[in-house]
Amino acid sequence: MSRNPYEVFPHFVTDELTLRKIVHTDLDSLYEIYSNENLFQYSPVILKKNKDTVANMINHFERDFNKRKEIFLGISLNSDPDNIVGVAEIFDYVQDVNMITIGYRLNDKFWGKGIATKTVRAMTDYLFNIIGINRIQAFVMPENVKSQNVLLRNDYVKEGTVRQGYIWKGKGVVDLMLFSRLKSDNR
Repeated sequence: MSRNPYEVFPHFVTDELTLRKIVHTDLDSLYEIYSNENLFQYSPVILKKNKDTVANMINHFERDFNKRKEIFLGISLNSDPDNIVGVAEIFDYVQDVNMITIGYRLNDKFWGKGIATKTVRAMTDYLFNIIGINRIQAFVMPENVKSQNVLLRNDYVKEGTVRQGYIWKGKGVVDLMLFSRLKSDNR
């Protein structure tokens, strides 16, 4: 049985990571992520050069959850729980189909350590086993090979490329690769 992902704000802990609500004390580490142009090369989100803008985003994260629009989670290492190293996103819940879309972005200081792969694994487990979602999908720019590999390592299936099907801020009309995983794919 499935439940609405917006009923309870997610907070989940794995052996190494915690995905949790982003709070005002996270401002410095959040600003470090949102002001780093390396992280927005393959993203529809525009770089934020102003710390006040990022502070305001934290309020919007709460509002977006309450409006059942999007869930933003801070990714922290259990060895340093007060510092977020990335942001995980859960959005575009379609109740009739029982599907949802995920995204993630990691501070580049933490690239190459398996954190994105573990984050996607934790999100996938949560959405399948706690929420009861049937289909999880993710969109990735064709040039973003690292992100594609994160999804493939988590047994997501590359469904194909949506050619010139999306408009991303700062990028215009883009091709996006669509990856998905179904609950019945669980091995």
